[in-house]
Amino acid sequence: MHPAFASPLRRWLHAFKPASWPKVLAPALLGQVLGVMSSGTFSVGAAVVGLAFAVFATIYVVLLNDWFDADVDALKRRMFPEAGSPKTIPDAILPAESVLLAGAGFGVMALAVAMCGELFLPGRPGLMLGAVIGLGLLLVYSAPPLRLNDRGAGEFVEALGVGVLVPWWSAYAQSGQLTSPWYVWALPGLALLAFASAAASGLSDEESDRRGRKATLTTMYGNRAARRAAEYSAFAGLIAWMFAVRASGGAFPLIPVQIAVLAAALPWRALTRESPHALTNCFKAQGRYKTALHRLIWGSSLALALALVVLRAVGWA
Repeated sequence: MHPAFASPLRRWLHAFKPASWPKVLAPALLGQVLGVMSSGTFSVGAAVVGLAFAVFATIYVVLLNDWFDADVDALKRRMFPEAGSPKTIPDAILPAESVLLAGAGFGVMALAVAMCGELFLPGRPGLMLGAVIGLGLLLVYSAPPLRLNDRGAGEFVEALGVGVLVPWWSAYAQSGQLTSPWYVWALPGLALLAFASAAASGLSDEESDRRGRKATLTTMYGNRAARRAAEYSAFAGLIAWMFAVRASGGAFPLIPVQIAVLAAALPWRALTRESPHALTNCFKAQGRYKTALHRLIWGSSLALALALVVLRAVGWA
């Protein structure tokens, strides 16, 4: 059944796009673990604040990004009626006004969670300000007059938001430490992985984005260059974690990084296998390509987080 004819609950669930949530939740979870490693303690309240903020902020981004991109999404639907999953606004799954109001509402909820964190978690000054900056990145990314996603900077803004600000905010909420060597060791690699995801995100929208005058990595440099950027950036992210082990003198433990690299190995094979087929307008192959890339990114991030937790639990880190 087309989502437009489903129940209101199913229509909203479709609009929330839960399959995309790991893009933010995986870095947020890794941030929580980095906070634990930094402080040496675990706060249940901080974990609730960090993960609740991540969920509400993700829905805020998903809904408002759909609202800001409704015209380009409608253009793609006219150009390729059968391509991709149904679009929330162009395919009349939800009214545009409802998407806008719900997105703003979830943004307010995310800020309310951040305010509660600053008020009730001791030693977290500026937690609310960090949340405002993080949510404000979407407006810089998608909203006029800047609309950096239309001006060739969207991939860098996404890498900054998802790969740095989200895990840093979550780590700060957990630890109360604005800076930590653990952030320095882990976040550069995570930012490179986030850039890989951002570079690949425009593959399926190449022609509609170009006709809609959006300047993305794919529209500016082409399909092949975008795929290469995604693959090289993902590989560089894993190498950055290995380099952090050496640069830290072993304080950033080797075993969790090795586990993260192993978790990326199988998706990497699938990614390189699908890459030659993920050409312009080959939407099914592009879907398989991005699925493999996301499994590599999310799997390696979660594997690193889980391995660090285990090492901490047994007293090895």
